[in-house]
Amino acid sequence: MRKLAQSDSDLLSPVAGGGLLDRRLFLKTGLVFGAATLLPSAAAASAQPIDAKPPWMLRPGAPFSNYGEPSPYENKTIRWIAANAKAPANGISWTPLHRLEGIITPSGLHFERHHNGVPQIEPARHRLLIHGLVRKPLFFSIDDLLRYPTVSRLCFIECGGNSNAGWHEQPMQAAAGYFHGLASCSEWSGVPLAVLLEEAGLEPGATWLIAEGADAIAMNVSIPVAKAMDDAILALYQNGERLRPENGYPVRLVLPGWEGVLNVKWLRRLHAAEAPVMARNETAKYTELLPSGKARQFTFVMDAKSLITHPSPGMSLNGAGLYQITGLAWSGGGKVSRVEVSADGGKTWAAAALQEPVLPQCFTRFRIPWRWSGAPAILKSRAFDETGRVQPERSALLAERGSQGYFHYNAIVSWAVAPDGTISHVYA
Repeated sequence: MRKLAQSDSDLLSPVAGGGLLDRRLFLKTGLVFGAATLLPSAAAASAQPIDAKPPWMLRPGAPFSNYGEPSPYENKTIRWIAANAKAPANGISWTPLHRLEGIITPSGLHFERHHNGVPQIEPARHRLLIHGLVRKPLFFSIDDLLRYPTVSRLCFIECGGNSNAGWHEQPMQAAAGYFHGLASCSEWSGVPLAVLLEEAGLEPGATWLIAEGADAIAMNVSIPVAKAMDDAILALYQNGERLRPENGYPVRLVLPGWEGVLNVKWLRRLHAAEAPVMARNETAKYTELLPSGKARQFTFVMDAKSLITHPSPGMSLNGAGLYQITGLAWSGGGKVSRVEVSADGGKTWAAAALQEPVLPQCFTRFRIPWRWSGAPAILKSRAFDETGRVQPERSALLAERGSQGYFHYNAIVSWAVAPDGTISHVYA
C-alpha cells in the first residue's frame, strides 16, 4: 500500500468534462488516496470511535445451517416482482443490479419470466426428447444427461423486454435494477447440445430446432441449428449448484448472447425441422413493426449495452468530492471492447477501466473515478463490442425503430445528479 506519489498527480487531473479522472487511478496496485481525496463520507466515518468489544464478540455465534442465507441486514437486496393480478403465475421479477457487485448474479436473484408459473418437476420422471428430422430419435433422462462430459460458461441472459420503459415518453423513476434488471449473469454448466445432436444425427434438411418447455404453457420457440451446433448448452447447474426451479430445473437451454426467451427453461423436447414454428413468442411477441412498415423478427443477438449502477436513482451523493462510478456492460456480439463514461451529458467522454475477466457474451464491470464539484451533472455510459456494435443514444434508437417499441431497448441511459446529491432518470 502506498500514498499518492507526485508522478501520479496527472491521474487526478480531469480527462473529460464534469470532473472525470483517468481510469488508471483504479489500476494502480496498492494506491491509497491522500486525505484530501477521500470520499466525503470516508473522512467522517474514520473519525467515529470503534467499539473495544461489540456485543457479537461477547457471546457464541449462530450454529451451522444446511444452506446459507443472506444477512438479515441485507434484506433490501431482493428481486422486485410484477405479476398479473388475474394470473399471478404470469409475470416477471427484476435482478437488483444496483445492489450487486462484480459480474455474477446469485442464483436466488436471477431475473425471472414465467408464462404460467414454475413447474415442480420430479427429475426421475422428466425426459428430454430429440426427434423430427433426425436419423435416430432419442430420449434422455436427467441421469443420462449427468453422465455426459460437462462444460461451463460464464454468460448473461437478457429478456428481450428488458429496459422497455425507455420507450415511454417520460423517463421512469425507479432503481436501476428495477428498470434494467431483466438481465443476469451466471456460470452455466452442462452438456454441449452439439454432442447430443450429433448422436441423434441431423438430417440434411434440418435447419431449425423447435424447443419446448415442460411448463403449463408448453413454451416453444424456434432456434437455428447453426447456433445449437455452435455454443448452446443443456444447463444442469447454475453457479455451481443444480438449477433452481425458477431457473429451469432440471434442465434448461442456454444460448450465450441470444435473446432470453430462446433460453427455454424446463426443456423437454427438441424437434428438428425445416422451418421455424412461428409460435406466439416469435410472431405476436418479440417482433416489432418498424417505421418503414416492415417487421423486425428473429432478433436473436442482444445488442451492446451498458448501465451505471452506482451512483444511480434511489442513491444520494454526500457532498462534493471524489466518487467511484461503476456499472455493467454486455453484448451478445462478443467481448465488450470499451466503455466510455460522460459526466456532462455526452459532451465529452472518458474511457472507463474494465475489470477482469472480460469475456464474450458476459457481464463486464467498468469503473472510473469522478471528482464531483457539487454542480448539476448528467452521467452516461456507452458500450462498444469487438464486432463494432456501439450503444446508441436514445434519439438515434427512436429514429431507427420508431417510438412505439416494446422490445430490444439498448439506448444510452442518463442519470441526472442534482446539487443536493439526489439522482434521477432523464432523457438527455
